[in-house]
Amino acid sequence: MSEYMEDKKREQEEHAHEHAHCEEHDHHHEHEGHEHHGHHGHHHHDHSHQITSLNRAFIIGIALNVIYVVAEAVAGFWNHSLGLLSDAGHNLSDVVSLLLALIAFTLAKSMANSRYTYGYKKSTILISLLNALILGVAVVFIIVESIRKFIHPEPVSGDVISVVAAIGVVVNGFTAFLFMKDQKKDLNVKGAYMHMLADMLVSIGVVVSGILISFTGWYVVDPIIGLVVAVVIIFASWELLRDSLRLSLDGVPTQVDYDKVVAVMEKAEGVKGVHHLHIWAISTTENALTAHVLVEELDKMESIKEYLKQELKEVGVSHATLEFETPQSKCTGKCHE
Repeated sequence: MSEYMEDKKREQEEHAHEHAHCEEHDHHHEHEGHEHHGHHGHHHHDHSHQITSLNRAFIIGIALNVIYVVAEAVAGFWNHSLGLLSDAGHNLSDVVSLLLALIAFTLAKSMANSRYTYGYKKSTILISLLNALILGVAVVFIIVESIRKFIHPEPVSGDVISVVAAIGVVVNGFTAFLFMKDQKKDLNVKGAYMHMLADMLVSIGVVVSGILISFTGWYVVDPIIGLVVAVVIIFASWELLRDSLRLSLDGVPTQVDYDKVVAVMEKAEGVKGVHHLHIWAISTTENALTAHVLVEELDKMESIKEYLKQELKEVGVSHATLEFETPQSKCTGKCHE
């Protein structure tokens, strides 16, 4: 076990420095026909770089939104505007989401140990699920308050609502821009991007409602905007909830096509079939696979293995553990990883 942990620590140190000697590292982990999860491709290196480079984006986003939430909440209480208060509540949940995502990325870089052999990478998935649940609580609060205020409308200042919401358009738009580039690479980043983009659109709606109230005096527009905010949050967070729940249950990540993975593996020269195939997420950026590969000849195992690992990286699987067998062996003591 100690030798294994030393290998794992050495592996993560190499990843931190972004060494490019992946194949050499993989062979170092092979002994007596057995291979550990030591072969990692450029996908993993990209993810490591991405997490580091996004730390600043998260910090800037958190700082800007905390300032804006305080200003929006004060303006909402002062002017009895449910539109501003509900939007402030939504923005506050986004601040919590950004903070949790930052913590998750920090934990994901922690070293593996004898109790957590993957480190704390799974925390990114759990936190994305927690973020989705937080948004659900915010939706319930906004809907209840909107219905109450729809039944009993209260006077609000349309001018103040428009000005504060206009500031929100700028803050949320800029924060969304920080995550736009990498939002397709990570579930937490995608969640942050979607929330900020939704906030920007909601803020535009609040600006319009403020203008309507100023010119018409229709105070009922304020709770209506609160309900619109709730609907936008539901649509924005549903995909996040669905994907994070799937990953929490070790389901196949949405960006990985199971049938395509099977097709890629079975088309390899010398491969007769694939079974006992399992695909799951180690974190919101890394996917793993284990499979039994039926081959014609075991002496070609090494070349087939290297080919399969490279092909699997192209379809979103960065960690692959493959067990080889022949039609004659059927894994009766002659299987090799």
